[in-house]
Amino acid sequence: MDYSARYEAYRTAVESYLSALFTQEKPYGKLYESMRYSLLAGGKRLRPVLTLEFARLGGIDWHLALPYACALELVHTYSLIHDDLPCMDDDDLRRGKPTNHVVYGEALAVLAGDALQPEAFSLIANAPGLPAENRLEAVGVLCRACGADGMVAGQVLDTVYDMADAEGLRTLNRLKTGVMISAAAELGCVAADMSPDRRAQALTYAACIGRGFQLRDDILDVIGDEAVFGKPIGSDRAEEKTTFVDLVGIEACQQEVSDCTAAAKEAVASWEDNGFLLELADRMAGREQ
Repeated sequence: MDYSARYEAYRTAVESYLSALFTQEKPYGKLYESMRYSLLAGGKRLRPVLTLEFARLGGIDWHLALPYACALELVHTYSLIHDDLPCMDDDDLRRGKPTNHVVYGEALAVLAGDALQPEAFSLIANAPGLPAENRLEAVGVLCRACGADGMVAGQVLDTVYDMADAEGLRTLNRLKTGVMISAAAELGCVAADMSPDRRAQALTYAACIGRGFQLRDDILDVIGDEAVFGKPIGSDRAEEKTTFVDLVGIEACQQEVSDCTAAAKEAVASWEDNGFLLELADRMAGREQ
């Protein structure tokens, strides 16, 4: 199966799984509507795709890892809903659509994000076909990635602290963006019970992808096409946020994206059937959205 066909198979499976969530009739139906609005708003589904590919490379039926992959996507979606709020980045557009709070109001947007997080852990805890100790380990991976020393810490650095030097920005980007991409890879490794050596290589790959992903985001915030990027161009500057583009310029950032991509590919160079990972790294480096 070639890259595009495999990616589409993963993406379609993820969309189908997510589409089946929160469909019941409830007296508080607006909550489910708000959750589904953001959860089903599209996007690359990069994180769940990574989970499913590493599960496949670990030798299991990748469909077994769908609850893990989609759990991470629920957490990612909650983070985007909250990130867009007026008290955070105050964005009106996400993936080319009005943000959740614009459509449903701030209170329901906050609550939709609040609900998505525990529902994510429920997906892992109840994942069929995987043993209890495996599910427990997966819960731990996601907890570390999205908790007070992970993604939330990154959001705090982004909104409360003035991270204006290279060291501070590296920490911010790793925590806000990188740890969730690394968790995506690790969840696939956990599902497949991959060896420690291979898991370490997978994490190196994901960390490099995550670093390049955020740098590419910073570049696109300056030179991207808003219709393609899906959110306002220049929002970082408008919010007076310092990025690596401000520190070193676009050309140096593009070079570092290339270096991160090369390091990611080197981490899995010895793996059999690594073509998908190699092409994914290249495509992320040149993405426009």
